[in-house]
Amino acid sequence: MPFWGLQKQLGIDVDSWLVRQSMPQPHGQAAACHAFEREWVECGHGLGQTRARRECQLEYEDFMECMNRTKLAQRLRIILEQRDRMIKQGKYTPPDYHMGKEEPRP
Repeated sequence: MPFWGLQKQLGIDVDSWLVRQSMPQPHGQAAACHAFEREWVECGHGLGQTRARRECQLEYEDFMECMNRTKLAQRLRIILEQRDRMIKQGKYTPPDYHMGKEEPRP
């Protein structure tokens, strides 16, 4: 963290394009992945690019998971495949409202 906030004093924001989640958000609320991005930026601050990639790998992976949800999608795919296998084997019967057989509401 710099001693003088020169950008803040001059009223400019040169590096806002670096951090996507840190930009002003609608309704003044922080973005969903803001905390993960902030941890990643703080970890790599002052380090060289090569060293930061090595030392801040966990923070970067957490940030990318929050942004892309790849691990979540993979878990959901595995759960749905297991559900389909159980349905084929006859060990599980989904409720009617999951199958679209529910009575229409007024």
